[in-house]
Amino acid sequence: MTTVKKLGERKIIGLILEALTLPPMLIPFGDDVSGVEIDDNRAAILKIDMLVGKTDVPPTMSLWQVGRKAVVMNISDFAAKGVKPIALLVALGVPADFLKRDIEQLAKGLNAGAREYGANIVGGDTGEASDLVISCSLFGLGKRNLLMLRNGARPGDIVAVTGFFGKTTVGLKLLLENLVVPSAARKSFLNSVFRPNARLNEGLALSRSGAVSASIDSSDGLAWSLHEINRASGVGFEIDNLPIAPEVLEFAKRKRTDPVELALYGGEEYELVLTIKQRFWNKASQAVRDVGGSLIRIGRVVRKTDMVLQWKGKTISIEPRGWEHFKSGK
Repeated sequence: MTTVKKLGERKIIGLILEALTLPPMLIPFGDDVSGVEIDDNRAAILKIDMLVGKTDVPPTMSLWQVGRKAVVMNISDFAAKGVKPIALLVALGVPADFLKRDIEQLAKGLNAGAREYGANIVGGDTGEASDLVISCSLFGLGKRNLLMLRNGARPGDIVAVTGFFGKTTVGLKLLLENLVVPSAARKSFLNSVFRPNARLNEGLALSRSGAVSASIDSSDGLAWSLHEINRASGVGFEIDNLPIAPEVLEFAKRKRTDPVELALYGGEEYELVLTIKQRFWNKASQAVRDVGGSLIRIGRVVRKTDMVLQWKGKTISIEPRGWEHFKSGK
C-alpha cells in the first residue's frame, strides 16, 4: 500500500485535483492563491494555509509567535501575487489540555499578525484536536491586470529576490541540534525563525510597477521556488549570484558545512522570488527601494529548461528539493 508519507504533499494534491470538477480558472490551479472573477477588472483573491504543531512549530517558539506565524504564512502568498489582504477566517484545533493563557496568547498573536499587514480576523471555528492546528483563510481584492503569477517568465528576464537566504535553515539547526554560535549571530538566526516577515509592501509595489513577469514566495525554499516557476513558465535559470546571508557564510565556514545547501534547500524564509522584465529592472528596483526594501539580482532566465548555479568556478545543477509536507517532517 502506498502511504501519504511516500506520496508527499505534491502528489497528494495531484490526486485530489484529478477528482475535482474545475471551472475555468482565473489563476492556474497550484499557484500561490486562488481567484474568482468579480467583474472585468477585479477579482476576489483567496488563500488558505495550515499550521500544525508537530511540523511547523520549532522548540521554544512562544504561542504568540505561533499565532502570528500562522497569519504571515498566508500574507506572504498574497505578497507574491501583489494583493492587499483584507480579512481572515481562522479555524483553530487545540488539544484538550491547553490552558486559558495558551488560548489568549494564540489569539493575541493571530491578531498581531493580521493588524501588522492591515487585515482583520472576522470569524472562524474552534474544535478539539490531538495537535495544535491553525488554518487561516485569507481574502483580498486584486486587479486582474496587476496579478503576478508563476507562468510569465521569459528568456532574457532577470531573476531576483527580496532578501538573503539561509538564516532560517541555520536557525532551525540551532534549535534541533543544540549547536553553539556567537550570541549576535544566534539572535539573528533565531529571529528569522520566530519572527518571519512577509514582503507585502514589496509585492504591492512590484505589482504596481508592471515590471514582474513571474513571482512566488520562498516558503518551501529557494531551489523549489525556482523549480515551480520553471514548471509553470517552461523556462530555465542560470543563477550566478546566490543570495547567501553573510552570517550563513560565516556559520558554514565555522561548522565546515556547505553554504549552498543552506541557502538553496531550506524553507520558510518568506522572501519573494521573481523574474523581472529586463527593460524594467531599474523601475522595479526603485519601486522596492521606495517602500524600504531591496531587490537583489541573482541570475537570468534562459530558453533551455536547465536549472544551474555558477558557484566558485563550478556549474552545479539546482535540484528540485525543499520543504514538502509528509516527506520533510520532523
